[in-house]
Amino acid sequence: MASARLRRVVREFAGRVTVEHRCFALAPDPEAISRIFGSPERGKAEILTHWAAARRHPDGEAIHVEGMRSASFPYPYSMPGLKACKAAELQGGPEAHWDLFDRVQRAHAVEARNIADFEVLRDCAREVGLDLERWERDFRSPEVERRVQADLQEAARRGIHAVPTLILNDRWVVQGAVPEEFLRRVIADLLAGRDPSRRS
Repeated sequence: MASARLRRVVREFAGRVTVEHRCFALAPDPEAISRIFGSPERGKAEILTHWAAARRHPDGEAIHVEGMRSASFPYPYSMPGLKACKAAELQGGPEAHWDLFDRVQRAHAVEARNIADFEVLRDCAREVGLDLERWERDFRSPEVERRVQADLQEAARRGIHAVPTLILNDRWVVQGAVPEEFLRRVIADLLAGRDPSRRS
């Protein structure tokens, strides 16, 4: 998955790159999939075609499309997972956000669990070592809601409409699942003060 590729590239630059996660919702509420695709069933079928494509990328081999397809619950909407990761961020900063994001994504894409279910999210928070009492309190807090909404507003302002989207140096926008070597080259160019778009 894209997160694993980004983690490897960031490690190569040994503390010279900082990653800050922001929330973005393709389906922010339970009715969103029906609004976008016409019905929950059509939405799930379309979304699973994207997961099937992601499975063909490096680090996507473990994606369990058939497990997601056969799951009895509706395709999960975004808001509970966004709040879970933002609550982790309040407790442990960007690293905790990223760790929980990865664990929640694995719960969904590999384990085919319902990540709109609070108990599933709580299990993920426990597994990454968060203080669960504080995490639950933050998850339900107006502050987490405010921060998630602020991120969503920023995404709208920037015209973001795809997952994943990276914004490098607050200027360079990279959308979609790009190869690891591309990320490495762009980051190296930026660190060296070069314009990545000018390389032939």
